[in-house]
Amino acid sequence: MIHNPNNIVTAGVPLEKAGKVMVMVHGRGGSARDVLSLSQYIDAQDEFAFIAPEAHQNSWYPYSFLQPTERNEPYLSSALTTLEMVRARLQSDFNLKPSQIYWLGFSQGACLTLEFVARNPQVYGGVFGLSGGLIGPEGAPRDYAGTLDGTPVFLGCSDTDSHIPKERVLETEAVLSRMGAEVTTTLYPNFAHTINEDELKTINLLLRGR
Repeated sequence: MIHNPNNIVTAGVPLEKAGKVMVMVHGRGGSARDVLSLSQYIDAQDEFAFIAPEAHQNSWYPYSFLQPTERNEPYLSSALTTLEMVRARLQSDFNLKPSQIYWLGFSQGACLTLEFVARNPQVYGGVFGLSGGLIGPEGAPRDYAGTLDGTPVFLGCSDTDSHIPKERVLETEAVLSRMGAEVTTTLYPNFAHTINEDELKTINLLLRGR
């Protein structure tokens, strides 16, 4: 394993008392603490534990998410296994159902999170992919098995993001919708590669609606 699944930081309600957990996945060059700071903008503070794994040397995989997947190995497989181990621990050690688990990722972390959810579909509490999309080159087969069966998903991204083509965001929307997710997508005109207030507001609205 390149990434250490035990290298995690937590915030919010203690895991053993939490009714809901949000797994937060940082971007390239970011850290678990960085992404965890977003937890202060989540309204339902008193219900949630927040948990953030940290990538080896602050990057989940070396190249763009649009490259052939084998170029990003073995880092990508290790990153996906890290999320799998975090989820398994939440379910076995803290008795949480998938519907009590929420996923939020930004940039490289959003790509990783969305790919993980597509490969490991369940009825999750919610999935929030900020400036990201499914991993792989154009034309990659998207024959994921299983269903997200009503899981609320939010995809937010600039329509001119230099890292994330809007076409990939829309493809991700189509694939996850086909898998049964209820997807909300917002492309922000000429916006920077960052997280904005409207995205946080949308996340809170979806959390309240669930």
